[in-house]
Amino acid sequence: MKKFTALAMGLIMAASLSACGGQPAVTDAPADTAEQTQTETAETTEAATDSAEEKAEATGEGKVYNIVYLVNGNLGDKSFFDSAQSGLDQLKAEGRANVTTIEMGGAEEDQPRWASTLDDVSAEGTYDLIICGTYQMPDYLKETAANYPDQKYAIFDDDTYSGQSPNVVNLTYRQNEMGYLIGVFAANMTADTSIDKMNDQSNIGFVGGVDSPVINDFLIGFIEGAQSVNPDVKVDVRYTNDYVDTAIAKEYGLSMINDNNCDIIWGVAGNAGNGAAEAALETGKAWFIGVDSDQELTFSPDLAALTLTSGLKNVGNSLVWLIDEWDAGRTHWGTEVNLGIAEGGVGIVTDKNFDKYANDETKAAVEKAQADILSGAIKVDSAIGDTSGKVDELKKAVQP
Repeated sequence: MKKFTALAMGLIMAASLSACGGQPAVTDAPADTAEQTQTETAETTEAATDSAEEKAEATGEGKVYNIVYLVNGNLGDKSFFDSAQSGLDQLKAEGRANVTTIEMGGAEEDQPRWASTLDDVSAEGTYDLIICGTYQMPDYLKETAANYPDQKYAIFDDDTYSGQSPNVVNLTYRQNEMGYLIGVFAANMTADTSIDKMNDQSNIGFVGGVDSPVINDFLIGFIEGAQSVNPDVKVDVRYTNDYVDTAIAKEYGLSMINDNNCDIIWGVAGNAGNGAAEAALETGKAWFIGVDSDQELTFSPDLAALTLTSGLKNVGNSLVWLIDEWDAGRTHWGTEVNLGIAEGGVGIVTDKNFDKYANDETKAAVEKAQADILSGAIKVDSAIGDTSGKVDELKKAVQP
């Protein structure tokens, strides 16, 4: 509205300046001429206003979006749910969005609430965008999106029905690229026995959530990155089949450390994966690598101290990007948007403990791996859509 007001004021000022110049003043003109001039000015202003409003509607420029974020779990996972919230908090702080977050719980008994809540907020018709995420939500979302075709939705970290719902945008990430960087880092670090806790065996661990394409996309990059440093590296791979309960990941972590001499474990299971960090702390014989967000910033001091780095899945950045695109008039409804290193969708933390413990050779290796991925010199395999059985073959080949 400021632009519209400024335009109208400009037209009025122009008329006033003309009256003060060498031309006859408007007040000296016949009444019907003055009325005609005023009418033309008003019509011009109205036309300019209508045009600007149409542009704003088309591009979203200046719009404050009403957004609801449905968490099929709970905040505090120190992972992708928190990452998504951070992006929405940024939009809210910038005055670009009103954000409502609904934590629906992550246990099996909570799942009926996921469907009912998704339907309830859709029926309200008050939100410009409804956001949810993870592999557990697409079945609910596909049905609801079909029932509310005028409602816009975004789902992150899943491509199950990508392109099948014209009012849904799927935000996916090339976590295989991130996994490759983490694998290069871990294989270099485990070989550096000058670092406390690193033993003389090149054994590292991977605690995943559900044995699924997305989790295995992290894994395939992790293994390929580690093998690029040491073809004989061993990777102990286990799945919690849960993203909430830390107990099973801690049990796996203790076994990895005590039975298979893993001195680095990457937790890729949301909050559940953090149980592996607890195992590393309890034994005092291993390090942890975080995922999705910078877990050194969110962990307690004792757990942060043994977290060497984190693989970043920048869900929050991708949500800001989506609103930026909407503002610019570039909408992606009915499509999948896949974001990797080049787009800032994924990455690796390179300050704090990374900078403190990694030697120059390790840092250079990670930098080169990233540069080679960006240039296309390295093509990281993906578990998404893979039917060749490559992931299973890799797991068997590297198991201690």
